[in-house]
Amino acid sequence: MNSVAARVTELTGREVAAVAERGHSHRWHLYRVELADGTPLFVKALPDDAPALDGLFRAEALGLDWLGRSFGSPVPQVAGWDDRTLAMEWVDERPPTPEAAERFGHQLAAMHLAGAESFGATWDGYIGPLPMDNTPRSTWPEFYAEQRILPYLRRAADRGALTPGDVRLVEKVLDALDHLAGDPEPPARIHGDLWNGNVLWQDDGAVVIDPAAHGGHREADLAMLALFGLPYLDRVRDAYNEVAPLAEGWRARIPLHQLHPLLVHVCLFGAAYRTTLVDTARAALRA
Repeated sequence: MNSVAARVTELTGREVAAVAERGHSHRWHLYRVELADGTPLFVKALPDDAPALDGLFRAEALGLDWLGRSFGSPVPQVAGWDDRTLAMEWVDERPPTPEAAERFGHQLAAMHLAGAESFGATWDGYIGPLPMDNTPRSTWPEFYAEQRILPYLRRAADRGALTPGDVRLVEKVLDALDHLAGDPEPPARIHGDLWNGNVLWQDDGAVVIDPAAHGGHREADLAMLALFGLPYLDRVRDAYNEVAPLAEGWRARIPLHQLHPLLVHVCLFGAAYRTTLVDTARAALRA
């Protein structure tokens, strides 16, 4: 039996009829797996000869389960997981429409409003293949600086992708963070890696995948949607505002919330994202 099929059978207790590879992402391969009863699954699996990724699939599975506890949550159901494999329901995509965008805005607001006990999470996190410290904190500026900016700033600098001047610029943002953050908000139940590639459109909204889920600032998800563009983003935000109005000054804070994903991109892909990061840090300071 194909090793992926054997893993899925072990995780789900159901026989597999077919396995089709659909590419790869970072160190894992992607598959469409059809069970014997015709049910399709989406599967991420490490190659047999690859070392295990300590906690990565666990973090994603726990994050999906946690996000899925909110009413109408736009996440797929997990079918099973271990340290080498993650299986979840298959999602057929549809073309984006204004109506689906409005529904997605409502879904996202409801998920955020489900809230969290603290900033962070009770499990160790990942964003892509990079570890992410989810140690719970009570205040967002402290959490954002210590666990979302500084670890990736140091990592990017250590690999030579940022200059000492770049590092000082981002540190200036952190020095002003209490002022730049706006009025305090309670922790929201956020996706944490919500770029447009992680939004799968449906006729009646969207499904979001590949989360780095944690209790965070709700503006972070919306800022990341803006970072790489999303069809009908204005319709999504308008619908979001109908359910959970954003605080005054949210537009000016978009660059602040984009610093974390940009630093992650610098860590993963090098200096190609350096100029965008520097420009975004300057924009955050001008807010």
